Amino acid sequence: MPIFNYGIDHLTPGIAIDIAEGRTQGVLNEEATQKILASRQNVLDITEQEKIVYGVNTGFGSLCTTIINKADAGKLQENILRSHSVGVGAETPLDVAKLMMILKVHALSKGYSGVALETLERIIWHIESDFIPYVPQQGSVGASGDLAPLAHLFLPLIGEGKVWKDERWITTKELFQKENKESLNLGPKEGLALINGTQFIAAYALKGFVRMSNCLDSADIIGALSLEALKGSMKPFDQELHQIRPYQGSIYVADRLEKLVTGSEIIESHQNCSRVQDPYSLRCMPQVHGASRNAWLHLKDMLTVEINSVTDNPIICSVDKTISGGNFHGQPMAMPIDYAALASAEIGNISDRRVYLMLEGEDEGLPTLLMKNTGLNSGFMIPQYTSAALVSENKGLCFPSSADSVPTSMGQEDHVSMGSIGGRKFNTILDNLENILGIELFCAAQGFDFRRPLKSSVILEDVHAHVRKHITFAAEDRIFGDDMVIATDIIRNKEIVSVAHAAADQNNIKLYNNEVFGIY
Repeated sequence: MPIFNYGIDHLTPGIAIDIAEGRTQGVLNEEATQKILASRQNVLDITEQEKIVYGVNTGFGSLCTTIINKADAGKLQENILRSHSVGVGAETPLDVAKLMMILKVHALSKGYSGVALETLERIIWHIESDFIPYVPQQGSVGASGDLAPLAHLFLPLIGEGKVWKDERWITTKELFQKENKESLNLGPKEGLALINGTQFIAAYALKGFVRMSNCLDSADIIGALSLEALKGSMKPFDQELHQIRPYQGSIYVADRLEKLVTGSEIIESHQNCSRVQDPYSLRCMPQVHGASRNAWLHLKDMLTVEINSVTDNPIICSVDKTISGGNFHGQPMAMPIDYAALASAEIGNISDRRVYLMLEGEDEGLPTLLMKNTGLNSGFMIPQYTSAALVSENKGLCFPSSADSVPTSMGQEDHVSMGSIGGRKFNTILDNLENILGIELFCAAQGFDFRRPLKSSVILEDVHAHVRKHITFAAEDRIFGDDMVIATDIIRNKEIVSVAHAAADQNNIKLYNNEVFGIY
């Protein structure tokens, strides 16, 4: 199994997912251990010398001028976990909570936070054992760190809170009895270091980043299927066109679309037709899909910086140098998350337009509502209603969370990012997008069948065949909702991307660029 050295190696979104899913092991090597021990000693020396340092021997937030005596330093850190565990709402998904722990260990292992080695080893034990703490989703304003979610996440360190074990929630006390563990006694600075940081925002952004990557790849493939169903033109994907407006995303999408349909008999069958140009939802796929890919690339850059950063406060550089700054502020992530959310919604918007085009029946050989015997049958009319509803819902969710700020902590924390809300909304938009793309896939596969006996490209033929293994052609009405669920699952499970890429590899077609558009 590959090894990742917390606090030392460069973390990527893909590596973080691999650690969470057990394909890579995260460890503390000797170099990281020494940095952690040195930073911890700095905090202990500060405490011993009774230097006044925020959060080490003072209260928190607006209580920063209240001095705490040395004897109460440990109690102060346990109290911060308890008092800040005020989250509400649904539970954070287990994969997100696990990513939060992985990101926190990496940040604390860089040697600027002053936590004890034992504390980090306990968190790693939770990660490796899959004992994931219960974390409510709501309560963070995305500055001073994700205080409430992180406080809940680390309650088990002091023997409190709940954890997921054996497919159910149990108390931490019950877990410790079963696993022969005892709660930790936190020392100076530790509680603050644990709850101060952007790991809730970053974990949701990371999950969304990976999901958005799959949606973008899927949208190109499904868009190509729709292009074939509608007998669209390849001309708008010519590389010369995109080199004179050289956005990275547009160039990449145009190249993919061109390769996805190369060799298609369907394309060849209408080379000399009278249609001058296609509607925008076909013709402008490189520009629209490409713009969303540009947003994804921006998120990739920002996220990669974030998950390799130290985001708690104060920063312990040495005994004589501590900095009470603002690295916990979520704004650097909140804005690119909002941008990515908008970009994801737009992929759904253009996908819905392609579905509508296929239903119109204006293209020769493609029946209205994608079914020949309509009247008695409604055909594919109503799946588009669902698509329209989801598109509209996403538009409402696109209001940028980072545009809002509500002061907290008696004015001490007078500007906050709301990046935590943005991260959750981003993933809700992606939930809807996966369903929208599932509807387009369902419709495009139906339209594709009406082009027989002509064949498409080797890649799209394999994709269509995979869909038909799970969803049959519809000659009459049935419960289309069941088919839509299957189509969405095919997308969520990354099946059509895997099938398309496998077909491309078998035919020596370079369909993707992992160096730029991969998650590693």
